[in-house]
Amino acid sequence: MPYMDLHGKVAVVTGSGRGLGLAYAQALAAAGAAVVVNDVDQGAVDAAVATITAQGGKATGVVAAVGDSEAAQRLVDAAVQAFGRLDVLVTNAGILRDRVLWKMTDDDFDAVVRVHLRGTFTCARAAGIRMREQGTGGRIILISSPAGQRGNFGQTNYAAAKAGIVAMARTWAMELAKAGITVNAVVPVAATEMTKTIPAFAPVVAESERTGAPLPDWLRKDEGLGTVEDVAGLITFLASEASKDVTGQAIGTGGDRLALWAHPKEKAVVFADGGWSADAIAAEWHDGIGAEPETYGIPAPKAPEA
Repeated sequence: MPYMDLHGKVAVVTGSGRGLGLAYAQALAAAGAAVVVNDVDQGAVDAAVATITAQGGKATGVVAAVGDSEAAQRLVDAAVQAFGRLDVLVTNAGILRDRVLWKMTDDDFDAVVRVHLRGTFTCARAAGIRMREQGTGGRIILISSPAGQRGNFGQTNYAAAKAGIVAMARTWAMELAKAGITVNAVVPVAATEMTKTIPAFAPVVAESERTGAPLPDWLRKDEGLGTVEDVAGLITFLASEASKDVTGQAIGTGGDRLALWAHPKEKAVVFADGGWSADAIAAEWHDGIGAEPETYGIPAPKAPEA
């Protein structure tokens, strides 16, 4: 499709030295975009740039930990200095500091929020300023997580940050619409170093990697879990002209699944003249508005019985 051609476009992908971020960068480069690779590890950046250029793509690298404004501006400046402009931003960089609430420290919380939430904010702000100055629109693609949509045990910091990222996507979609800049959140599921540790997934993923056999249908369809490359098509689509009318959405992908997440909305509403006392709410709740409460948490994966 001609409108999937990204030649002449320039993209920044944070956290793209390995894993999902590298898959995103490679996919954008394969579609013709010049890419700024970013990671905290020089070796990972150099290897990613070498891989992309060896495949015929254009890439340069920036070693930086996203979070503060200086790092965000360095990424935008690198795109402009190397390739003359900036058209696409993918905010993928992230870290984990998983602990249950009563064991999570201030540093655990702040470190994750700084990279995921503040890093997304500072990078998107710098990119948005540049794209508005260019006057030719743009694409901002924010990486969220199922944990941000549903919550996840031991991930107070991560879930909060990823939920905030979806909220920022909806807000920025409104604020940047007049400039022709779309903003969407992607909710990916893939076999990464993190998901490989989940007991239900680990042996199946390990066997697939050992033998080269594809992941089974129950993983690819029921759990929506596949390779990092399975997720990359959505990034290319959202960076392309084909998605020019798609904005403010949270879109999930992984394995064989593609999903549009619902925005939060009132599920049920009841009224009482004069307002609601505590006693009135108690009388109404269990058999009325609260009779079908919402679920919470990511459902535990379950392999089919042999």
